Amino acid sequence: MEENKKKVIHRLRRTEGQIRGIQKMIEDEKECIDVITQLSAVRSSIDRVMGMIVAENLKNCFVSPDDDPEEQEKKLTQAINMIIKK
Repeated sequence: MEENKKKVIHRLRRTEGQIRGIQKMIEDEKECIDVITQLSAVRSSIDRVMGMIVAENLKNCFVSPDDDPEEQEKKLTQAINMIIKK
């Protein structure tokens, strides 16, 4: 769990740096296509972080299942819906 947490935080910090870079690009009036390319990269990075968090949640559901099977199913369904939702 701790290793996954470090990876998520590292990726979020990189994404934060990308966003600061995009702000500078806009201030410097860079080409629209270049800004959009960087925004797309940020979106991909955020999607990846979401996937990492949901995957960890799913793993925890299987490793440490709830006593209540209905609650377990609800959590699994919720996690799956978050993965496939775009």
